[in-house]
This record gives sequence, C-alpha cells and structure tokens, in this order.
Amino acid sequence: MDSARVWRLWQVGESCLGGGLKGANGYPLEVLTGPMARLKIRKDFIRLSKSGRKAGTKHLLLQAAPRPSDCVVEREPRVGLTASRRVGGAVQRNRARRRLSSLADQVINLYARSDQDYVLVARPAILIASFSQLKIDLEGVLDKLNLRRHVSDNH
Repeated sequence: MDSARVWRLWQVGESCLGGGLKGANGYPLEVLTGPMARLKIRKDFIRLSKSGRKAGTKHLLLQAAPRPSDCVVEREPRVGLTASRRVGGAVQRNRARRRLSSLADQVINLYARSDQDYVLVARPAILIASFSQLKIDLEGVLDKLNLRRHVSDNH
C-alpha cells in the first residue's frame, strides 16, 4: 500500500468516533497498512502438517505451529491457504480459497497470536456455510488451540 493511501486512511481515522485510530471502513489502521504475510513455500506447509497443532470444524481445519527462529517476519502472523480437489472443481476451490483469505484477513490478523504460522484448510462444507458461521468457527478453533491474542500482546 502506498504511503499516500496510508496517510489518507490516517486522516479519515483521526476523526472517527469510538476511540482508536480507524480507517475508512472501521477496521483498526494497522490492519489496513498492507497485506498479510503468506506462507507459499511447500516445506512450510509440510512443517505445519507434521508438527503443528490441529483443530477443525466441518467447514475448515486450522494448523498452527511456532514460527521458526530464522524467519524475518516478526510483527504479524503468516498464513497459508489450502483447498484440495476434495472441495470440488477449480471454480469451487478458488471460491473456497477466496473465502479463507477473507476469513484470515478478518479473524487471524486481528485475533490470532502473531508468533505463529497458520494454515487454513478448506473442507467441502465451506462452500455452503455463511461467512458469519465461518468466523464463529475460526474464532472457536483459535480458542480451542489457545492461540487467541491476549489484550496485553502488542502484536
């Protein structure tokens, strides 16, 4: 995100009521300053699959593991998204990944501990679930794995 847009969001947020610096759509400004860090390398997905903690619902599975010490990203959680052929054809898999991406931006970026890597795995039922149900599911899974960010955490 370019600095002019960040500055504009800061100006808009400054006049928002309700405390805290917020952007144009009501989210905290730190959420709007750039895209989430993504997991893209296969060995990271395998590491989380083999050694990470797992919990899920009928809509999704969350895998989480502490970030390796050699990782340069420190302030935000890293997230990987997976939708296998079990979810459906290419169109359904892409839709599932878009839903997971939006879910990660709204839930993991705000509520999950930042010292972890996460992989969200889509299950076939994700295509028919409401987005509010998916948010409730993901928040519940974070609680089950004890990975919700505490108020005292700075990120």
